[in-house]
Amino acid sequence: MHYLTGSALILGSVFFAIQPVYGSQDSTQKSLTPPPSPEPIVVTQLPLPPVTPNSQPGSCTPNINPHRTGCLLQSSQIQSGNFLPDDNHVLVSMNFSGAPAAPDPASIYNGTQLIIVKTDGDAFPNGDPWKCLTCGVPAKIKVGSTELTPYPQAFLDGTRVLVGNNIVDCGSAQLASPSCTLDKIHIYPIRWNDKLDGSGPGGPIRELRLHPDNVHLGFNSFTFANGQLGQFAYFSRLQFNPSPQSGEPRTPRYELVNVTRLFRASNPAPVSATGNRLFLNESALAVGELRGFTGRGNEVTYVGNPVESCNMDVFAADLSTGKVRRLTSHPEYVDPIDVSPDDRWQVILDTRGTGRQMFLSGMRGIPPMVDMLVAAVVSSTRNNGARRFFLPWLLDRDGDRGDYYGQQINAGGDGSAGSINDPNWNAGADPKWSHDGTRIAYYENMVVSPACGGRNPLPCPDSTEPGGRVTRLMLATLTSREPVRLEPVAVVSDEVPWGEPYVPESAIPELSLPAPGNYILKGKVSGVAHVTMIEDMARSAIETIAVTYHHYSDDGVNFIEGSERVSNTPVSLTINRVNWYSNLMSTGKEVATKKTSPGGFHLEIDTLTNIFDANGTLTTTIDGKVWTQPANRT
Repeated sequence: MHYLTGSALILGSVFFAIQPVYGSQDSTQKSLTPPPSPEPIVVTQLPLPPVTPNSQPGSCTPNINPHRTGCLLQSSQIQSGNFLPDDNHVLVSMNFSGAPAAPDPASIYNGTQLIIVKTDGDAFPNGDPWKCLTCGVPAKIKVGSTELTPYPQAFLDGTRVLVGNNIVDCGSAQLASPSCTLDKIHIYPIRWNDKLDGSGPGGPIRELRLHPDNVHLGFNSFTFANGQLGQFAYFSRLQFNPSPQSGEPRTPRYELVNVTRLFRASNPAPVSATGNRLFLNESALAVGELRGFTGRGNEVTYVGNPVESCNMDVFAADLSTGKVRRLTSHPEYVDPIDVSPDDRWQVILDTRGTGRQMFLSGMRGIPPMVDMLVAAVVSSTRNNGARRFFLPWLLDRDGDRGDYYGQQINAGGDGSAGSINDPNWNAGADPKWSHDGTRIAYYENMVVSPACGGRNPLPCPDSTEPGGRVTRLMLATLTSREPVRLEPVAVVSDEVPWGEPYVPESAIPELSLPAPGNYILKGKVSGVAHVTMIEDMARSAIETIAVTYHHYSDDGVNFIEGSERVSNTPVSLTINRVNWYSNLMSTGKEVATKKTSPGGFHLEIDTLTNIFDANGTLTTTIDGKVWTQPANRT
C-alpha cells in the first residue's frame, strides 16, 4: 500500500450463504444490476503426493510412495495456481522432502518444485494423479532462477508457466503431455532492469501477475524512503532475451520492457487540500498493490486507498481510460481476487464471515482521515502470523451493493474437523477460475503453532488429512453453469496513459499528502469534520491526525459524531507503533459506536509478520452487537 503493502474426494456442497449485512452500504455502490440468487456449488478435494513425517533423507520410503515419485513434508504448505488450457490440470508449487540421497533415481524429488494435478479423476501413465515438471532439472538449465513459488500461472499455449520470478518452459511440448520430459524443461529468470547502463541483478519484483494476453505482466516493488516501507505497482511487456549482453544473470532470461509505473504525480490524489478545505476523491487512481487483471484484460485489479475508514477493498481501473470501479465494500479485509474469463464474476478471499476486522472497520461511513497513518497497520491485523482468516467468496461483476455481499463458496459443510468449512482451515492466495468459467481452484492451510498452542491460548487441532498434512487443494464446481467458450484476449497496448513510463534510476515519486495544519472536511450530505494534521519532531512526516465530527454524512444513511486521534511512530521500516483514541458514534440506519478504552488503544505490529500485540482496547458496537479485537497473538 502507498500508506505505509485417483479420484477427487467429495467433501460437501453449497446452495446458500448470502453474507448477512454488517452495517449499511455506502452510496457510491448503488445497485447496477439485481444481485444474483445463490447457486449450487460442490466442493471437492484434489489429490496431492503422499506425506512424509520428517525431512530426513530417505524418510519418503517405498511404503509411503510405492511409485517412488516423492513426498510432501507433513508440516509444509502448498501454493496452488491456475488451470492449464485443457482445464483438466491445476498448477501447484510444493516442497518435496525426504528423498533418498543420490544416485538413487528418486533423489530428484526434493525441494520446492512445480507440479500439475489432475482435476478429472484420471492419472498419468505412471499411475500418479500428479506430475512433477521441474524435479531433476539440472543446475545449468536454471541458472539465475529463484524459488519456484508463489503464484504459478500457466500461459495459454500450454507449454509455459510463470511461477515466482521465473518462467518454466517445455519448448514445443504441452506440459501435461508425455512428450514434456525432463530434458525439454528450462527454467528462465525474469529480470527488471533498474540501471541506466543495464548492469547489476535488476530491480526487486514481487506479486507477479500474468495479463490475459500472455504478453504483458503486472508486478509490485517495495520502496524504502524516509525510514518507511512503501510500494508501487507496474505494468510491463515480457520479452525473451536468449543472449543478454549486460546485467545479471548473464543467461537466457525473460526481461520486463516498456515498464510503466501505475502512478502519476499529477493524477488527482485520494485526499487533497485547497486552502483549509480537504477533499476526498473516491475515483482517484491510487493503485496500492496490484492483484491481477480482469478476465478480458481491460482492467487492472488492486488493493486501493480506503473509501471508508479502516475498510480495505479491491478496485479495478481501466488500463486505457483510468476509470475506477470499487469492487468490494464489506467492512472486512479483502486481498486476493480472480475475475472470471468472461468478466461476469469474481472470486475473492476475504475475512468476511469471521469477524476478524470488525472491531476496526465495522462502523460505516467514517471518511478515511486517520487512514493516512494507519492503513498499513489495519491491513496487518488481518492475519495471525502465517495464519490467514480468508474464506472464498463468489461475487458477480458489480460486487458488493445493497444487502448483497456474495456467496460463501465453502459454506456447505458442518464445520466439523476436516470439513470444507472447518474454521481451523483458511484459504491462501490466489484462487483461480477455470478457463470455461465452471470451476474454481484454491488451497487451504490448517492453523499450526505458533499461531496456536504454546503461548497462544488457541489449542492446535489435529489434522484429519492423509498423513496428517496441514495443507489441501480444493476444487469448487459451479454445477448449474454451462461452459463458456471465448476468443483469445487481444494483445493490449504497452501504454497506460494514466501511468508514467519507468526510467531506470529515477527518483521514487513522492505522494501528494496535505501539509500539516488545520482543515475542514464537509460531508457530501451533511455536517463537517475538523481535521488537524501534526508533524513529527523532525518535521519529516505527519505523525498525528485528530478529527472531530459534527453530524457528518457522505451517504445520508450514516451520521457521525465524536472525535478520533491517532499517532503513528515508525519503529523500523516494517514496524509501526500506533496510539489510538476514539470516541465515535453513528446514528441513522444503524446505531453504532467505535470507542477505545480510557487509556487508549496501543498497537505495535510488523507489516511483514502480522503478529497482533496491543495494550488497551478498541471496540465497535453495531445495533447492540459488540465486536472486540482478537486476543494478543491470536
